Amino acid sequence: QVQLVESGGGLVQAGGSLRLSCAGSGRTISDYAMGWFRQAPGKEREFVAAIGWSGGDTYYADSVKGRFTISRDNAKNTVSLQMNSLKAEDTAVYYCAADATLGRLVKHWRYWGQGTQVTVSS
Repeated sequence: QVQLVESGGGLVQAGGSLRLSCAGSGRTISDYAMGWFRQAPGKEREFVAAIGWSGGDTYYADSVKGRFTISRDNAKNTVSLQMNSLKAEDTAVYYCAADATLGRLVKHWRYWGQGTQVTVSS
């Protein structure tokens, strides 16, 4: 019911910052909890961060807590992931996702974007 497209990925040096955006279409994302996930080479897709529909409830994976910030702008139908102090191990394809409720498990989320590559050089 909602289509998602990620943008903002690229190559960044370790210690640098990058901001990812996810734009919704078809349905307004204001009706959904939103999440960010990533999949590194040879690894399973993993939870990164999530935010409730109102923006007041956020969750982060331990590996990114304190470095990444998820936010949303329902008026612009977007959700963002601000990534600071990037590490080489943050290198992955990053996906945004939407669901009626919050959840940490990949299989919980119904709608997915196609992903955007983030590469952190050391």
